[in-house]
Amino acid sequence: MARRTLPILKNLTHRSTPGPFLPKPDPNTRSVTYMPRPGDGAPRPVTLIPGDGIGPLVTNAVEQVMEAMHAPVYFERYDVHGDLKRVPSEVIESIRKNKVCLKGGLKTPVGGGVSSLNVQLRKELDLYASLVNCFNLPGLPTRHENVDIVVIRENTEGEYSGLEHEVVPGVVESLKVITKFCSERIAKYAFEYAYLNNRKKVTAVHKANIMKLADGLFLESCREIATKYPSIKYNEIIVDNCCMQLVSKPEQFDVMVTPNLYGNLVANTAAGIAGGTGVMPGGNVGADHAVFEQGASAGNVGNEKLWEQKKANPVALLLSSAMMLRHLQFPSFADRLETAVKRVISEGKYRTKDLGGVSTTQEVVDAVIANLD
Repeated sequence: MARRTLPILKNLTHRSTPGPFLPKPDPNTRSVTYMPRPGDGAPRPVTLIPGDGIGPLVTNAVEQVMEAMHAPVYFERYDVHGDLKRVPSEVIESIRKNKVCLKGGLKTPVGGGVSSLNVQLRKELDLYASLVNCFNLPGLPTRHENVDIVVIRENTEGEYSGLEHEVVPGVVESLKVITKFCSERIAKYAFEYAYLNNRKKVTAVHKANIMKLADGLFLESCREIATKYPSIKYNEIIVDNCCMQLVSKPEQFDVMVTPNLYGNLVANTAAGIAGGTGVMPGGNVGADHAVFEQGASAGNVGNEKLWEQKKANPVALLLSSAMMLRHLQFPSFADRLETAVKRVISEGKYRTKDLGGVSTTQEVVDAVIANLD
């Protein structure tokens, strides 16, 4: 059974009225108000999967911040671990009911016959689009500046189809499946994202010079969709050249759309360039459901030492939860959370080891809470 946690929701709708002793609001801070529909402020249930390794540590960080800011969400918690053979049916049903899930990393065993629960979730819920936003954070020094890349990755087929078998002893065949339907669907999502977020360019990443039929079909689908968005520039790049360009001139990229495996590699590379996997948000979305988690998969479970010392970086999941709040149409809460996190990073006083500091997870969380407006 799920254990529900309901944050304190008092003062949720309270607004101070400017008086003689209160400064008048700056007219430049909010030019157009968000006009919700009646009932949009009702608290929303969110399925919570703490996961393995540092997962419980960073998901607890999100719970604390959500409670401190009186965000209109509450969590239904399920303990799921990567060594299970399947995602429990009650977890799937909870996500289907709530439409939204926040999760920590689930450890995937290397080799053997145990399939990835992360892949199972994506296929079961048809979360066909993975989105990772890799950008420079003010105050966090990196080798490159002006990096703001969104990697949109097809999530349900390609090399992750799971179609492998041993033909004869010592010979294994693994099938890469690319379909026109899924390729067009992910391309359309990438262009829609670019259009709605005022992005200027979409780059398709491929290896069609070698995999002429599979990646050729992916490119053909991207080109067809591109013709429907004439205001957005479209170009293509071979995946090996893409990796070289990423580490030399990452600022040239805007939105990138990729098949499954390439997207995993490109997103983790871009995250490393922009500041590290511990600060990059992301999520997986389909037509009906969304699962938000740390954007880059590298390091999302962490290691035993990080867990023991309680020094995991919660920034990536905090920013992912801001994406979740915006997805739930709570934009002001998302803005408050993002602003607080960026302020803590910019000040530089509280940072975990991966960002050059010595702070614990809790110290970063306390700093974020203290900076909530």
